[in-house]
Parts: sequence; C-alpha cells; structure tokens
Amino acid sequence: MEKTILITGGAGFIGSHVVRLFVNKYPHYQIINLDKLTYAGNLQNLKDIEDAKNYEFVKGDILDTELLKTLFSKYKFDGVIHLAAESHVDRSITNPLEFVQTNVIGTANLLNVAKLSWNGDFENKMFYHISTDEVFGSLGKEGYFVETTPYDPRSPYSASKASSDHLVRAYFHTYKLPAIISNCSNNYGPNQFPEKLIPLAINNIKNNKNIPVYGKGDNIRDWLFVIDHAKAIDLLFHQGKAGETYNIGGDNEWTNLDLIRTLCSIMDERLNREKGASEKLITFVTDRAGHDMRYAIDFTKINQKLGWKPSLDFKQGLESTVDWYLDNEDWLNLIVSGAYQNYYKDQYENR
Repeated sequence: MEKTILITGGAGFIGSHVVRLFVNKYPHYQIINLDKLTYAGNLQNLKDIEDAKNYEFVKGDILDTELLKTLFSKYKFDGVIHLAAESHVDRSITNPLEFVQTNVIGTANLLNVAKLSWNGDFENKMFYHISTDEVFGSLGKEGYFVETTPYDPRSPYSASKASSDHLVRAYFHTYKLPAIISNCSNNYGPNQFPEKLIPLAINNIKNNKNIPVYGKGDNIRDWLFVIDHAKAIDLLFHQGKAGETYNIGGDNEWTNLDLIRTLCSIMDERLNREKGASEKLITFVTDRAGHDMRYAIDFTKINQKLGWKPSLDFKQGLESTVDWYLDNEDWLNLIVSGAYQNYYKDQYENR
C-alpha cells in the first residue's frame, strides 16, 4: 500500500463520505476507520464499501490511549484525518463535559500518540484536523470569516472545537508535528443524523409533524454539500501546507426560515401535496441559548491556492438530498427507531 491512513469518526455523516471517497479513489491506500459508534455513528452509511480490500473498521474511542498506540504500531499510519467529534450544539448545552472529553481531551490524546509514534520522523506524514466555522463566533449582516478571524466561540460545542484547534496548532509549533486545520460551514446531504435541521425537517414534513424553527427563523447559515466538503478534504490532505488553516465554504447563505420554506416547496412537489401545504407545519419555538446570528465563510484561500470551489448549485443539492431521504426511508426509519445500532452487533459482535 502506498499510504495507510487513519480516519477517525468515519462512520458519521461527513466522515462516511470521506471514507468512501478515499477507499474508492485510492485503491492503493489502506484506510482504517476508527469510530466509537455513538448515536451518530452508523456503519450502514458504509455498507457499499465494507468489504473493500483496502478498508478496515475498528470500533474504538480516541480517548483510549492504549488502543491508539496499538493501532499506530500495527498500521504505521502515514496520515490521520481527524473527524471524530461531538457536534450538536443543543446536546453541548445539555452536556458540555461530554464535548470537552471527546473534542478536547480526545484530540489531545490523538495528537500525542501520533507524535510519540512518529517519533520525530515526520517526512510524508500529515495530521489533518477538521473543525467548524462556529469557532469564529457570530457575524453581523456584513463580512465573512477568514482564516485569521479571531476565535470567539459562543457554545460549549464551538468552545470545545476551538480548544482542539489550538491544541493542533500548539503541536505544530512546539513539536513540528505536520498538521493542517480546515474550518467548514454547515454541511448537508445524504446520511446526516436526523437531529440536524435539514433531515429533521424532511422527516417531519413527510410525517406531517411540526417543523420547529428557532426564534423568528432569521439566523443565517452558509450551506455546503457534504460531497464537496469531502473533495476539499481530499485536496487538502494531499496538497495542504503543514501549519496552515483553510476555510471551506459554500458561498451559499440562507436564513433558516427561507431554507425551511424552500424545503417545504420541494417536498410538496415530491409528495404531490397542494402548494404551500407543508409550510403550515412550521412552528416557531423559543430561541436557543447563545444562538449565533450569522455564519459566512470566505474560501478565497483554498480556491486560489488549490483551485477548489463548490460544484453544486444549492437548489440542485437540496433536491438531490430530499430525493435521497425519500428513496432511503429504511435508513431513516432505522435511525429514528435506534435499530441501526443493532447493525454493528450483527456485523461484528455476533459473528
């Protein structure tokens, strides 16, 4: 194998798309997927590649130092793509310490094991840490987040991700560990856990349930199709410069309310409902604590340095996302029921 790569959190939403891309695009790479399989990790996301010769799944926790040392010793990793994280703001408000454990301590543990295992031999090595635009805080009506925007996290989730970013930079500057960071805007697309806004709305509309919208629905987010994000990660892993940070955005700002209304319109078409029928399900709820008003990413750097830009028009991406969820009702039903967690037992523990 030309390279052996550890991808953490590879059974999650973004991680599964990255794993699939690398397994299929690089048959001469060995891809090891390490995932704890918490509520958001789902091996059914990767059923199409689970038997690939260059792919292996390991159930485990990035907090488990001995497991990480064993994996680094066994596979002699050339690179790490670190996606394992607790990522839902609402959950972080309810249980902040869980986010500190996974996102801060877990990242520090992974960095330290990589440093010890590579033991100063950093040639052709790379530690790639995937972060979020939420570390920058909240924007007003004007302006964009750039790579040098000061950090100003507003939730336990974004604070934990900001902390992990600082640790990655510290290991680069102190130990010369070759590392890069990318901060991305909101992702959408297939296989997203249905607590997130777009799949939650699709599922609720399909089942004629209320669609909860925080406050007045005027919070603005920049949306990025998950496969475009995976392609950016591929590009940065291979061509990114150690010590650098790159912003990955969709150039695609929507208020939450306009996004939901657009989803309602698409769903009315797909479900042969009367025009405007699904909008009646919109229900405004008390705003979330510390809710950032606007995120918007300036991705000039990755565009000019490496030629990356989003490939998909948002309306087209949204329609394809709706179609995927409607065509994969079994996947969604398993998630909602919690039965997807039995898949791991059937696939691994019961053999």
